[in-house]
Amino acid sequence: MDVFDYHRPATVAELTGMLASGDARPLAGGTDLIPQMREGRRKVAAIIDIKHVEACRVIAPLPDGGLAIGAAVSSTTVARDARIARDYPGVAAAALLIGSYQVQNRASLGGNICNAAPSADAVPPLIAHGARAEIAGPEGLREIPLEEIFAGPGRTHLAPGEVLTRILLPPVAARSASHYLRFTPRREMDIAIAGVGGFVALDEAGTVTQARIALASVAPKPIRAPSAEAALIGAMLDDATIHAAGEAARGDASPISDTRGSADYRRELVAVLTRRVLAHCRQLIDQA
Repeated sequence: MDVFDYHRPATVAELTGMLASGDARPLAGGTDLIPQMREGRRKVAAIIDIKHVEACRVIAPLPDGGLAIGAAVSSTTVARDARIARDYPGVAAAALLIGSYQVQNRASLGGNICNAAPSADAVPPLIAHGARAEIAGPEGLREIPLEEIFAGPGRTHLAPGEVLTRILLPPVAARSASHYLRFTPRREMDIAIAGVGGFVALDEAGTVTQARIALASVAPKPIRAPSAEAALIGAMLDDATIHAAGEAARGDASPISDTRGSADYRRELVAVLTRRVLAHCRQLIDQA
């Protein structure tokens, strides 16, 4: 691995200042960046360790009742946080799927997002919850819907000198639930052939008032499933609606065929996983 400079800023201002100077990369957990550097796939002149910036390393309540997850917070910490497990169960479930236990102790949600893999497990449930990305840069802070951060495989819309600092989750609605499921050939240490994150909210009559479905590994970047969402809004969350949403999600996917699965296989997985995610959400709401 080539020689590089190491910096450890303590504030967001220091962080963005260091990123603005030369070929520097932010480091959260390093579970993607360090192997890439060791294998010669990425050359970096300087690493900026964001784990000591307060905003990046804590989980904190927001004034509107939502929750902010620092970009450097580990997957293990996310999965074990009682507030996340209670209000954002899909996010907690996905955090436990990022690599091995050892990897989860280092890997961060921010890194999982900014690596921009179409198969990133943390991303679909965050999108399903309507998460926003807080981005710091030379011009200050800005926020965008999380799904807008992705440009394609391994690419984001972050400008030079910008860094993801926090993931902002909105407050959860009453009678709502979320879940995330993926399919892999192996139980552990594999990436998703297809993944589905879902969120639904029901009114007192049982009608779906909010629905967001997000898909992984079936497009060049994580995507929403608008047809599936439309099939849910205004309907009762019964078996017929769940089946219709699964079929709609199948059509929303635009996968490729590769050595891990054909495009048709991935579409079928999307339909099955969407139905299972929605059925689990219904069960969680019924039990609340």
